[in-house]
Amino acid sequence: MSEKNRLRRTLMFVSAQTPGLMKEAYIYGADSVILDLEDAVAENQKDAARFSLYHALKSIDFMGVERVVRINALDTPHWKEDIRAAVAGGADAIRIAKCESKENVNAVEMEISRAEKDFCRPPHSTLIMAALEGPKAVLNALEICNASERLVGIAISGGDFRKTMQVSYSPSGNEMFAARGHILLAARATGKQCYDTVFTDLNDLEGLRAETLLAKEMGFDGKSVVNPRQIPIIHEVFAPTEKQIAEAERVVRTIRENTAKGVGIFSLDGQMLDIAFLPGAERVIALAKASGLYQGDL
Repeated sequence: MSEKNRLRRTLMFVSAQTPGLMKEAYIYGADSVILDLEDAVAENQKDAARFSLYHALKSIDFMGVERVVRINALDTPHWKEDIRAAVAGGADAIRIAKCESKENVNAVEMEISRAEKDFCRPPHSTLIMAALEGPKAVLNALEICNASERLVGIAISGGDFRKTMQVSYSPSGNEMFAARGHILLAARATGKQCYDTVFTDLNDLEGLRAETLLAKEMGFDGKSVVNPRQIPIIHEVFAPTEKQIAEAERVVRTIRENTAKGVGIFSLDGQMLDIAFLPGAERVIALAKASGLYQGDL
């Protein structure tokens, strides 16, 4: 899978203000680590956090875990320096906090391009994610997704969204169903990934499991994480079943064999198949591999 569509079942927040946390962030098995310069850093510690972030990115081997930097919102004086420190350090992606419009994405992309040039990073090597935290952002999800080729995915922020909507968390998820559905439609319409919000009650692991199952059933690619204890449960929920793995393997092999012969449309067990079925089946195999459930040769 390419860097743009790599598996992102779990995206774990880690404070960029704490070098010890960043040093060990990769060991917990998250697919992506979000090194946070925003909410996790006190206002008078932003410069120190950027210094720690840069040196962590330059010196720590994250063992293949994606390194995402959450910058401060664009209505603060910090975001441009956040981008420069992240790009100079070699971050894989920038996550825009409180993104509300395509103009926000365009502004961040422009600063990333400048930083890549200034610090001799390969052009277009730094990806973008956007966190949608209010009703305006949710309604603008489609234009945000279309704003940049760098943008790989969008995320819903439940805490901020609930506050702006004047509602509270409910186990059913009814208070966020419309927003989740809207951003998912925008993401799928544009070929982007979509990530569900964090689950903040660290002691309610069954509640986490239920919310993750809802996210999976709705079509989310993954979920933001605030504690390493949550990672195994989310990965377990997103893991495919043996039946799904076997079916995906047969689909992949059938499509590859027939396309190699120049056959465009064919059948498997009476079901018509074509190349459009391949990405979904390959994703199942990738999930199975990441979950340790597949030892085949695909």
